[in-house]
Amino acid sequence: MVGFDNKESFHCHYRNSQGGIPFMKVLFLIGNAAVGKMTVGQELTKITDFRLFHNHMTIEPVIEIFGQFNPKVIHRLREVIFEEFASSDCYGLIFTIMWAFDMQSDWDYIEHIKDIFKQRNDNVEFYYVELVASQKIRLERNATENRLLNKPSKRNIEISNQRLLNDDANYRCESYDGEIPFENYIKIDNSYLEPETVAHQIKTAFCL
Repeated sequence: MVGFDNKESFHCHYRNSQGGIPFMKVLFLIGNAAVGKMTVGQELTKITDFRLFHNHMTIEPVIEIFGQFNPKVIHRLREVIFEEFASSDCYGLIFTIMWAFDMQSDWDYIEHIKDIFKQRNDNVEFYYVELVASQKIRLERNATENRLLNKPSKRNIEISNQRLLNDDANYRCESYDGEIPFENYIKIDNSYLEPETVAHQIKTAFCL
């Protein structure tokens, strides 16, 4: 399933620069734990000029240094990265995030990130890709080689699986139909799709 909020907004000419000034692109890759956000993001960087900033790029170093999860430090590191990237001449950034749609603070955080970019760049566009898959499939993916290679804190599979189950029980990280109000949004059920296929779907949908 690929859902388009507004199909007319996906014509390629809409994505071209205006007045010769290219738009920086920020793509939020959204989904439940172990749905495949990082892996799809990695594939997307192979076929576009996007850079990938998956959420564990700040989580893992902080755990390594402090010996535990430290949300304050993680947040500050992400702020610096967003600020500096927004001021750069890079083409675009993919940021992966678990978005709890039933928590206003998560909606506010997305707007906060967007504000960081808009305050530093007059030409920025935002895209939203939501990946969905069943809990059974995500539990299987929770132990894949690529995930464990990039996310050392997930290597205790028993603890990691329990954390996934707890997150599913406590947060709603899959949107309702029509809940996402943004124009440049697609939802992809990637339960049985290869990451390369999903990446190409995203590239085609947004003319990246």
